[in-house]
Amino acid sequence: MSNTNLKAKAARLTAGFSIDAISIDEVAVSAPGAGEVLVHLKAGSLNYRDLMTVKGVYDPKLPRPRVLGSDASGEVAAVGQGVTAFKPGDRVAGSFFQDWIRGPFQRRYAPSALGGGVDGTFTTARIFREDALVALPPHLTFEEGATLPCAAVTAWQALVSRARIKAGDTVLVLGTGGVSIFGLQLARAHGARVIVTSSSDEKLSRAKALGADETINYIKTPEWDGEVLARTGGEGVDIVLETGGAGTLPRSLRAVRPGGHVAIIGVLTGIEQPVNIRYILQGLLNVQGIYVGSAEMFAEMNRAIAATRLKPVIDKTFPLEQIGEALRYLESAGHFGKIVLTFPA
Repeated sequence: MSNTNLKAKAARLTAGFSIDAISIDEVAVSAPGAGEVLVHLKAGSLNYRDLMTVKGVYDPKLPRPRVLGSDASGEVAAVGQGVTAFKPGDRVAGSFFQDWIRGPFQRRYAPSALGGGVDGTFTTARIFREDALVALPPHLTFEEGATLPCAAVTAWQALVSRARIKAGDTVLVLGTGGVSIFGLQLARAHGARVIVTSSSDEKLSRAKALGADETINYIKTPEWDGEVLARTGGEGVDIVLETGGAGTLPRSLRAVRPGGHVAIIGVLTGIEQPVNIRYILQGLLNVQGIYVGSAEMFAEMNRAIAATRLKPVIDKTFPLEQIGEALRYLESAGHFGKIVLTFPA
């Protein structure tokens, strides 16, 4: 196909790092080449990574201008030569790592992370490679589909691809953000028992309504690892979704059973802290770093979501033009589940 004069609206960092430095700009979008797909994006969702990127914490050397965002869904507008997996009108989402299609993660995939090494998804139109797109579950809206690429795939890799969750397992989920709530939903869909922690009784009540079996307020119970042990007969949980970071990892290591899995996902409490490796050694623990997942994992997860008709939890929706307000809401940590951006037509 020849080049087009298509223009898209995109949320970008063009100069400094701050929420106030984000601009909504008009950008040119070419027609899809061989093996490529043009997608009209309809909605996106925020991750903590987006806030860290905007503030210059994630990558102080981030090339600019840079289109922000890693999560979005939309409709195929056109396909390039040789594309067979998709056709115009199909509902799709882009995979977080554009180069990690299947198999183990490799260092060379890291620069292909959307909104990091390459332009992201907070734009009304974008070209994707055919193999870096996945079909959305049919029962989801574009807003719901936009929540999947980062948070849901992260929870899927941790629980299914790595820990091999099975019915009857007990899973400890820290917090009630995007990854945590998907972890709760996916664990319950696999027949697991789920314990959720939060500092908010209101959020814990919502987690109960979603299927959490046990809840712990970590403000009222600072030694929550001991409480987890008490509620598991002194044995510990099978899997921990460790979204807190260095500050919560020591307690997570004490809360898991011998031979259990601790999936290290988030850095909300920092990245450096002394850790007593005795718990890892004597407990024969599997401590696994989780960095989203491959396009293949995304497609596998979507088949499971379609089969179980799982519905993502959206806390609040903002138009793209209010991305600054949305990021400040994310920063406040008041959300439960995902924060979504809707894109102009």
